[in-house]
Amino acid sequence: MSAIPKLVLVACSALVAAGGQNSRPVAALPSGEGSSAAMESAARKFLGLLGEEQRKKAQFEFQNSEREKWGFVPNVYPGIGIFELNAAQRDAAHALLRSMLSAKGYLATTAIFSLDGILREMERTRGREAPHRDPERYFFAVFGDPSGTSPWGWRVQGHHVSLHFSSVEGAVSVTPLFLGANPANVREGAMAGLRVLASEEDLGRALVKSLDEKQRKRATLQAEAPADVILGPGRAADFLGEPKGLPGAEMKSAQREVLSALLDLYTSTLRPDLAQGERLRMTARGLDEICFSWAGGTEPGEGHYYRIHGPEFVIEYDNTQDGANHVHTVWRDRRRDFGQDLLAEHLRRHPR
Repeated sequence: MSAIPKLVLVACSALVAAGGQNSRPVAALPSGEGSSAAMESAARKFLGLLGEEQRKKAQFEFQNSEREKWGFVPNVYPGIGIFELNAAQRDAAHALLRSMLSAKGYLATTAIFSLDGILREMERTRGREAPHRDPERYFFAVFGDPSGTSPWGWRVQGHHVSLHFSSVEGAVSVTPLFLGANPANVREGAMAGLRVLASEEDLGRALVKSLDEKQRKRATLQAEAPADVILGPGRAADFLGEPKGLPGAEMKSAQREVLSALLDLYTSTLRPDLAQGERLRMTARGLDEICFSWAGGTEPGEGHYYRIHGPEFVIEYDNTQDGANHVHTVWRDRRRDFGQDLLAEHLRRHPR
């Protein structure tokens, strides 16, 4: 068994300390009301600054089928693009982002925006124009009315970013949550050395390399990594079925620390109160049933994939494309994607 590097363990300890205890019962989970109020205020300001035609582009009925459609390839998505906004409107759009993301999550998201500009310059140096590589080609859409009492939500979507938030009676859902990075490691130009999703790669590799032979065999899904995350657009969150891989119950103490730190890492994309609630929800029954699995190589530069799969959630990480320098991550909730369980409870208590 390879020892877990001391630096990784120090980072894990800090993340675990920030994440709090993981045995708090579900009934005591934070409701999300603070997040919902901040989100409502930011969304109202954003919509209020838009002109009439802009608002028609940006706002949809909550029941619109577009709300549960998502993607992450370079495209023109329904909503209003950053490139269509003036300075005050852009500030409001970014304030809406910050209303739901931590400082870390906001910096990661906006850095991913900037990677499209880096890709455009990389292609230009190779003699190819790439107008679809545009750090302002990210689209905001609001579903429903954030000033009322009915369910509503919003999303921001573009290349390698697809964030979805739904609010139902003060409770908030946060999935699907997709972030990617290309290049994962910027190797040329003024931003050389930038690794936007570095910790997601490094902690996952530290965990798999710490496994002994028996554990590694249990954790291995297949020899070759899949070409992409499996729970992408069009796939239900429960498509993968029951968790597979090495469960936390069969991990050593230091390995469980890394598994816990990975959960903290992904949830810490969100503002702290939301992150705490989601983290506690993930581990309401402890770490024993949460499985870690791996496919592909274990050395930097080798295509690889890992999955963290709990009773109610799945996190996937894939780095296989472009010489294993192109990362996709996705977090799905088997009951709560697009606020499904919150809406079901709302309709049960308030039948139409």
